[in-house]
Amino acid sequence: MTAQHLAEALRGRLIVSCQAPPGDPMRETATLVRLARSAAAGGGSAIRADEPEVVAAIVAAVDLPVIGLWKDGDTGVYITPTVRHALAVAEAGATVVAADATDRPRPDGSTFAELVNAVHAAGALVMADVATLAEGVTAAAQGADFVSTTLSGYVPGTPRRTGPDLALVSSLAAAISVPVVAEGRISSPEEAAEALACGAHSVVVGTAITAPTALTARFVGALVRAGGGQEDDL
Repeated sequence: MTAQHLAEALRGRLIVSCQAPPGDPMRETATLVRLARSAAAGGGSAIRADEPEVVAAIVAAVDLPVIGLWKDGDTGVYITPTVRHALAVAEAGATVVAADATDRPRPDGSTFAELVNAVHAAGALVMADVATLAEGVTAAAQGADFVSTTLSGYVPGTPRRTGPDLALVSSLAAAISVPVVAEGRISSPEEAAEALACGAHSVVVGTAITAPTALTARFVGALVRAGGGQEDDL
């Protein structure tokens, strides 16, 4: 699928991130495939998934484009950190490979531009996960097919936020010609719609749809802050 065709298919649409962190009960391939199938049944237009095994299983099970990545570690550049990781995701069948495109050094010493070239040569597209306007502009110039606000608020030096960085969405949409994807802390349908109004081409939602552990903890935290408690003996 060409970047133009995929961009048209995703214009104004929802991408559902079907992932689970290490140690979470949801983190098994069969469960994540069911999440992807549920997202497709609900009208999602693409799936974002982590690790080659999971990507391959979702590609086989769901007739939607899959945006694949490979998280390796939890500090520094860990979203598809090397060319090797990127090619493994492409070989698993991802239509798009998502990778960290911040200005931090990559573990294999490669550049983001080199990763883009390798993925394109393998027949897949690239989504640049960025934290700032400057990184998004650079990633687009280096050949990224999509630019996503995934890392805003998660990289040292960028402001921590409780909600989506819609200002970054708006700035990127005004500055680059490639599609801008809003991702990060979008917790309601209203916020997703607002992201489109701010210039997003499409919207990724993960935790608010596919993370029951995190959602349960959010409700529990609210009750505790309200002065309630939990009955241990129920």
